[in-house]
Amino acid sequence: MEIKTVILAIVLAVTPAIASAASVYKWTDENGITHFGDRQPTGRKSESVNVRTGSPRSSEQQRSAQEQVQAIDDAREVQSERTNLSAAEEARQKQRTANCETAQSNLKVIDSNARIRVEDNGEQRYLAPEEIEEQRGKFQQIADDNCNPVAE
Repeated sequence: MEIKTVILAIVLAVTPAIASAASVYKWTDENGITHFGDRQPTGRKSESVNVRTGSPRSSEQQRSAQEQVQAIDDAREVQSERTNLSAAEEARQKQRTANCETAQSNLKVIDSNARIRVEDNGEQRYLAPEEIEEQRGKFQQIADDNCNPVAE
């Protein structure tokens, strides 16, 4: 009777180890449903899951230190590019604002003055009414281009 008890105790002690050694696989079907099973599906990409922790045991998840450093460097490079792009976008926005303010200021000057004097080849002269309208059109176009929000 004592031998049966010892054998039963050994079997009960070994059973969880055997059960945890069994592989559990996780995969997703064509409908996006996640499945778990004790056999690896044929024709589908699957990963082995640690039953105790629930984390994948696939070799794809295990990266070497060199690969991790490379991934960190890549992430830093992407962040640097984003920073450079945002700085360039900020500079473009400041230039648009300056162009808008200048065009609006020039339009106010044109609208408030009957005669506009310019320097042309070192000589002072007044713009003709046609030239004033031409300048008004140019400044209005600049204002339209730079004062409105950018369409994305």
